[in-house]
Amino acid sequence: MTRKAALPALVLALVLAAACGGAAAPAPSSSPSPSSTAPRPAPAAALRVGHLAWVSVSVATLWRSPSSPRAVDAPALGRPVRIERWLGAMTLTERRALNGRADTQALLGDRVRVVDLRPGWAKVVVPDQPTPLDARGYPGWVPRRQLTAVRPVRTPRVATVVERTPWLRTGDSAARPLFRVSFGTRFPLAAAGHRYVRVHLPTGGVRRIARASVALHDRGTPALPTSRTDLLVSATSFAGLDYLWAGASGFGVDCSGLTWLSYRVHDVRIPRDASAQWAAGTPVAHPRVGDLLFFGDPVHHVGLYAGRGSMVHAPGTGQQVQMAPAARDDFAGARRLLP
Repeated sequence: MTRKAALPALVLALVLAAACGGAAAPAPSSSPSPSSTAPRPAPAAALRVGHLAWVSVSVATLWRSPSSPRAVDAPALGRPVRIERWLGAMTLTERRALNGRADTQALLGDRVRVVDLRPGWAKVVVPDQPTPLDARGYPGWVPRRQLTAVRPVRTPRVATVVERTPWLRTGDSAARPLFRVSFGTRFPLAAAGHRYVRVHLPTGGVRRIARASVALHDRGTPALPTSRTDLLVSATSFAGLDYLWAGASGFGVDCSGLTWLSYRVHDVRIPRDASAQWAAGTPVAHPRVGDLLFFGDPVHHVGLYAGRGSMVHAPGTGQQVQMAPAARDDFAGARRLLP
């Protein structure tokens, strides 16, 4: 995906109401309410310009400006975020109109840095999404309620989600479903069981997720092997997923969101957008599985080479992630970003 100029803002009161509310409230507790004579808990840490924060919803969309969202985008602005409701409500025309409104997404627990604050909104940069737009990380506006300033628990072991959108569940033995989380989400590991693992949330508390939905690994190591074959398996696991402009999650991806997210679980950090991925890669005349193929002049599309003249890619709005022939008239070249 290559960024284009912003579209004129269409702001409705409904969107503003959904976006306002200040810093995110603490997650509800399953413990009994304290009595009126019990000490009051310390107030949640406030978001501050220049300081770190963490995403506190399953997927936070980064908007071009606080006035970019429309009425139809209200489900994407709350906490909890209603990603599936949002995607289901948009028409094809409304999906296309995300171009110029939204730029990328960040996942639950992802670290961001706050660079500006307005009522109900925070401008952040995402360090794990390199971009020429800002040396600090990918920039965009997020509703304040979708962030927490409380530093999350840090554990030696991590549980990384390796299925598209598995359920996060209550922390008790009932393991009731709460909401879905995305492929690539990283949780500090609290305990590992045979059927479920227990993980720490950035908002506090411990929840459960199916053991089969995550890869357990030491902090600082890849969730999945950094091999070309394994990278291809990750990319093809999104086959049939709807294209979503600015999408970088298991709920929807754009072309560079697919490649960025696939590389992420193999601990290979690449730029977020197609043009930046092209600029960062090493040119190769004969691509191998896992290398990236680029299209357009200037470059505006990317796919992951699958071997034998084919690629995995997210073609465009109204289409799904698919395997397709790599030979196209607008082929620009191949780049290698693997170590």
